[in-house]
Amino acid sequence: MAHRGGWAAGEAAENTLAAFSAAVEMGYSHLETDVHVTSDGVLVAFHDDLLDRVTDASGPIAQLPWSEVRAARIGGVEPIPTFDELLDAFPTTRFNIDLKADGAVAPLAETLARHGAERRVCVGSFSTRRIRRFRRLAGPSVATSVDPLGVIWYAFAAGGRRVVAPPGQALQVPVRDEKTGVLIVKPSLITAAHRAGRVVHVWTVNDASEMHRLIDLGVDGLVSDDIVLLKDVLVERGLWTGA
Repeated sequence: MAHRGGWAAGEAAENTLAAFSAAVEMGYSHLETDVHVTSDGVLVAFHDDLLDRVTDASGPIAQLPWSEVRAARIGGVEPIPTFDELLDAFPTTRFNIDLKADGAVAPLAETLARHGAERRVCVGSFSTRRIRRFRRLAGPSVATSVDPLGVIWYAFAAGGRRVVAPPGQALQVPVRDEKTGVLIVKPSLITAAHRAGRVVHVWTVNDASEMHRLIDLGVDGLVSDDIVLLKDVLVERGLWTGA
């Protein structure tokens, strides 16, 4: 998966139509993005709560109207896309979506239904409460990732996980917990996930040797910024299915 569209259009172009277009032109069929919602209810593809880090504007998206957010330029050049624009621009592409804000839950469910895009996305969140609310609103036709508590269950509850399978079709995890350094992606987790019919996606992997190691472990997906490198590795392994 092309993380925020990947770096093919430039490292400063994250979550822009230019980044996503570059990935699709390379043959990627799976893109990763994030969603927030403006103060007047427009769902946008953007990672941070604030505009400050990657745009020429500032302020919290949730407190700004779309008229102000759409004037901001990522890297000083590219506009922030709405999620409607992404679904329209890439009608056959699959999206992995990180729900970044409570206010984006209902707009995302409504947007997917309006576009009939329920079956070409997987939705996840670092908030257990948020993803559970999304599941209630969107229904079972939308794939979701296992919530953080569920990941802990797969990783460490060796006995119980054989009995109870937390909801969600994919475990989307880093190799190690970013705060504690505890190893998450290990053979036991992959085995438990596969036994339960789940897939394992690992983020964010930008090193070729690590990509090869994780493929050898049996992971099902890799999320990367360096989508040129990832494509090269997948081609070398005979795993590339894109154009």
